[in-house]
Amino acid sequence: MAKSTATFFDELMAATRGCIALLVGNRQAPSYFDFSQRGLIGSLIATVIAVGLAGFGPLLAGVPLPPGSATQSIIVNGVLFVAQAATAYLALRQMGRHDGFIPYLVASNWVTLASAVLLTLSTFLGPLGILILVLVVILALATFVNIGRFIVTLTPLQIGILFVSQAVGVFFALAIVAVLIGPPVPAV
Repeated sequence: MAKSTATFFDELMAATRGCIALLVGNRQAPSYFDFSQRGLIGSLIATVIAVGLAGFGPLLAGVPLPPGSATQSIIVNGVLFVAQAATAYLALRQMGRHDGFIPYLVASNWVTLASAVLLTLSTFLGPLGILILVLVVILALATFVNIGRFIVTLTPLQIGILFVSQAVGVFFALAIVAVLIGPPVPAV
């Protein structure tokens, strides 16, 4: 079972090891995450940091952003997080695996932070950053499958159902956000 950690930094370090374990397919990956209420809050903090990096990360690399685009990015990523969490909850509940929701959310939140850090680093590499973007997509798919396998202990069919439900939920949320917010403002 997952252990409780002393500080957020300790939890961050353990979760980093957990993300790496998920990536390489280590069955011990769940032992690195804290699935308690405290661990859930820590993972939600990680998600807030990830959303902030998505919005303001390009500024760290000196990439000029059009006015309001960082805020728009934060709103879109926040909506996508809620859509992902809601569809995961509904899919797991329909499968009779609602017990796996918190562990799924905790592990996914930490993977989200790791992905956001990698994506922020890609902005520093300019055109070579595309390689990191491709790597993040591959890593995200691998960790998603392994979260299903090792954290929630789903069957391959259940992992597929969870993936499809989340894809539909995220695309639906993107469509709603696109209608309500509109396209980004072009830089002048």
